[in-house]
Amino acid sequence: MKNFVEELTWRGMIHQMMPGTDELLQKEQVTAYLGIDPTADSLHIGHLCGVMMLRHFQRCGHKPLALIGGATGMIGDPSGKSQERNLLDEETLAHNVKCIREQLSRFLDFDSDAANRAELVNNYDWMKNFTFLDFARDIGKHITVNYMMAKESVQKRLNGEARDGLSFTEFTYQLLQGYDFLYLNEHKNCKLQLGGADQWGNITTGSELIRRINGNECYALTCPLVTKSDGRKFGKTETGNVWLDRNRTTPYQFYQFWLNVPDADAEKYIKIFTSLEKEEIDAIIEEQRQDPGRRVLQKRLADEVTVMVHSLDDLNMAKEASNILFGKSTKESLLKLDEQTLLDVFAGVPRYEVAKDAIIGKPAIEVLTADAPVFPSKGEMRKLTQGGGVSINKEKLADANYVFAESDLLDGKYLLAQQGKKKYFLIIAK
Repeated sequence: MKNFVEELTWRGMIHQMMPGTDELLQKEQVTAYLGIDPTADSLHIGHLCGVMMLRHFQRCGHKPLALIGGATGMIGDPSGKSQERNLLDEETLAHNVKCIREQLSRFLDFDSDAANRAELVNNYDWMKNFTFLDFARDIGKHITVNYMMAKESVQKRLNGEARDGLSFTEFTYQLLQGYDFLYLNEHKNCKLQLGGADQWGNITTGSELIRRINGNECYALTCPLVTKSDGRKFGKTETGNVWLDRNRTTPYQFYQFWLNVPDADAEKYIKIFTSLEKEEIDAIIEEQRQDPGRRVLQKRLADEVTVMVHSLDDLNMAKEASNILFGKSTKESLLKLDEQTLLDVFAGVPRYEVAKDAIIGKPAIEVLTADAPVFPSKGEMRKLTQGGGVSINKEKLADANYVFAESDLLDGKYLLAQQGKKKYFLIIAK
């Protein structure tokens, strides 16, 4: 089996680690957990570094626990936040947990008979019947307020980063997360907690609880918070988060995100967000440096992550969609796209909404100069058509007087008009 710490080290995925962690992992099969806040019904790519830690952990022969914070998700973690989160009701949380479980199954083996198969645990299961008085008596007495106040996440909120300060609810978060580690240590023999760099304070509270209550062996390892080469937060676009759920971020948009990262980011991301081996990654990076214009690094990164999160079919559709704008493609390529991908591909092109009966049975020259004025005049359209410069749905228009039929509408409602090679117009039949 591979050495987990060595694997994460060359991938640039270790921020902090408690002494003795590497030795423990080389000595025995270890159970570790990583917490995920179920504040939405999908993970986004900001979660991916942590999820990939669990994936590598399992591939190195150890047992991963993915902890969904059904209880702590009702409170909200103050780490790295300047505002208190909205609290979620039980029904919403249950829905979110179910959806996240499905997404995690693309990264982790939950279903085999292997001794290190992954497990999904939900801290709501052990917190729901824990009364406040019992928690205060059995857990709260072991950690001092001084200890909790010293945490960086608490200090930041108290020293003016938050307009409304820090609520008692949020203040208790680190103690609740600490209890998760204690519970899993006692019930699942979990000796290691994984997380992002901003979780170090919460994780060490858990190890302190274990040390004080049962004295068991426990360790911690965190990954860096992934940023862009310009220092900005990773995973955000102008339209918001890049989600793993296809209904929030389509596979085409997802693929395009990875395809368009700068070279410096691509070198870092291909190590963090894929399972490719070091020798192969090094070869791809060298190939990129020899000929940056080919963008082999971005292409391989986009391929690997899109297949892992979605599927090979989704990757192929995303590539087909990309070729429609930037390469040679045919009407068959257009017909393969679902409606949302079609709209994503042509999100930035001029659009015209036209009544359906103003298209069907009408000559192209009438529709494209009057109802949808793609061309300024009939004379210009005739001239361009005769020169082979007009296409409808990626097919050359031979006759400007061609009469549109129902079968010309993509998905029963779209026409794609094209001037020359790069000027597109989308006509939407209403």
